[in-house]
Amino acid sequence: MNTHKANMLVMLVTLGWGFSYLFMKMGLDDIEEFNLLALRFGIAFLATGFVYFKRLRRISLLTVGYGALLGAILFGVCEFILFGLKTTSTSNAGFLVGLTVIFVPMLSVILFRNRLDKSHLIGAVLAICGIGLLTLNEQLRINSGDLFCIAGGIFNALFILVSDAANKKNDSIAVGTLSLGFTAVYGLIFSIIFESPALPATGESWFAILALSLVCSAFCFIAQSVSLQFISPVQLGLMYALEPIFAAIIAFIFVGERLTVQGYIGALLVVAGILVSQWMEYRKTQASRLVDVLTHPAVNEQSFK
Repeated sequence: MNTHKANMLVMLVTLGWGFSYLFMKMGLDDIEEFNLLALRFGIAFLATGFVYFKRLRRISLLTVGYGALLGAILFGVCEFILFGLKTTSTSNAGFLVGLTVIFVPMLSVILFRNRLDKSHLIGAVLAICGIGLLTLNEQLRINSGDLFCIAGGIFNALFILVSDAANKKNDSIAVGTLSLGFTAVYGLIFSIIFESPALPATGESWFAILALSLVCSAFCFIAQSVSLQFISPVQLGLMYALEPIFAAIIAFIFVGERLTVQGYIGALLVVAGILVSQWMEYRKTQASRLVDVLTHPAVNEQSFK
């Protein structure tokens, strides 16, 4: 896999997570929050564990530790979103969790002392302006559900950065699979303590749970772990700004939620932020390759082509 294919994979991930808000809303009609997480990630862990069983046989204690840590962070991401969905719209939740686009570079600088590239900074500024237009009302107020979704965005950014660190020392597939399993365990523990665990009672709820498990969890989180081997966590976070766009389109098609004119302007700014960042990153890469070719033409001419 190369960087281009990794970017396409991330596009599919953002599309899957755009659908996840609708499926979570559907699931909450029948079962409670912690119960939903236990089922969602339990099924996802069984599915990925079956496919990658051989990899899980060779894991180390360090891999298990990273899986437990990432599972805790992922549990926080999903719980905040689920609580937020109780008092905010599907599209609004997608937009606010999309603040991951600005939280990733911020946390990268704060926690890891990484330098922020100009392309990421410009892209993030455009995207965050767009997300602001998409979410804030005329009184510039947000409700408790919105705050929960913003917290979900912070935890999502932390998940991306910790995943990047974990994948440098471990098998990304194994770490991603274990994180799903630990998230299920945390969900089950909290469900037993605070709820009455139960299976979905309707076909619609089962459809939502299975879609969340197999597509939005098993595929998306493993794909995210793999993509981090080929693109930076900051760039990955920026591309996740597409998630609220997909969430808005899906909410419009399936539940009739509509954007205002201000919202459409915001959506265009989000897309502009991603495209500008990608274009600047491409120009930077091409310029670097050209310098290499001019410096070592015999060695690098083929790679430049």
